[in-house]
Amino acid sequence: MAGDKQGKLRLVAARDGRDGAVTIHQDVNLYISLLSGDDRISYQIPPNRSVWLHVAQGEITINDRVLSAGDAISYAGGADLELSTSSSGEILLFDLK
Repeated sequence: MAGDKQGKLRLVAARDGRDGAVTIHQDVNLYISLLSGDDRISYQIPPNRSVWLHVAQGEITINDRVLSAGDAISYAGGADLELSTSSSGEILLFDLK
């Protein structure tokens, strides 16, 4: 499964269970990702939604702000997120209503 989430967002839980995700009874899309080296991920938050991003391991740069393991940050709808790392990291991204 590591290859499924390396350098990209992998949907693991969603209300509709699409793309092989676990079906949950909440209006949330839960993504995971591993980043290393030159990996870069872009994510545009849909209007009327928000994102909670948690760094599970390592260090991640999100929109020029460096977060370490255990850190989290939230953003409101319409924001563009740019994620990268200079070493390696693992994130959980919750896209919420």
